Formats: sequence, C-alpha cells, structure tokens
Amino acid sequence: MDESERRELLKQVNRQSATVGRDIPDTITVGDEELPLEEFLIETRKVKGIPDDAKPLVRETQRKLSRERERLADRLRSEPLDREEAEEVADTIVGIDRALNALRSLRGRGFAAEARSSSIDDYKRWVDFMKSVRG
Repeated sequence: MDESERRELLKQVNRQSATVGRDIPDTITVGDEELPLEEFLIETRKVKGIPDDAKPLVRETQRKLSRERERLADRLRSEPLDREEAEEVADTIVGIDRALNALRSLRGRGFAAEARSSSIDDYKRWVDFMKSVRG
C-alpha cells in the first residue's frame, strides 16, 4: 500500500461521517477478544437509560474502546500493511466508532424520569399517609 492510499484511509476513518451508510461488522476484535458488534448495537437501542450502578462499566468500556481505536489508528498510520490488512484495520476502527457512538448515546436516567419516579414515590407516601389518617 502506498502513502497516498494510507492517507486516504486515515482521512476516511477520521471523518465525522465515517460510520454513516457503512455496513455494521458482525464482530470487531478488541485486543485478543472478538466482540459481537451488531448484536451490541441492536441491544443498546433498546436501553432507555443507564442505571447508576452500570455507569462505571459504560465509562470503562468507552475508555477501552477509545484506546483500541487509537492503537489501530497508529497501526494504520505507521505500520507496513498491504491494502487488504489496511482496509480490515479501517473497518475495525469504523466498527469501534459505531460502538462508541452507541455508548455515548446512552444516557443516565434523565431529570424527567427521576422527577416522575420521585413524584410517584411521593404520591404513594401521600396515599399511605391518607390511609393511616383515615384509620
């Protein structure tokens, strides 16, 4: 692979829209572990909010994926690769970007959900109070 092809691939993976219109790989390899990317993305669409106890896991996953993305980008920038290997690395980078975008789109329970939950809890306490007063 020559330097102009390398620069073009790097430009492609670093574009904001790199993931738009691209097929989702079934799996991506992070370190030595193969992860089911397509299944992960489908599952994250179902999640409405991140429970507080899962937030550290989400952050750690984001850090791990970001580190792997940077490692692969460095490999694409500097290691001697043939065209096929370089395209595989680029596809993995785009897959990681899809996973990172999915993780970033997850939110903690928002203020509205917290307020509604709190309101329901307040209502239940008020009803219990009313029942106890009525005897």
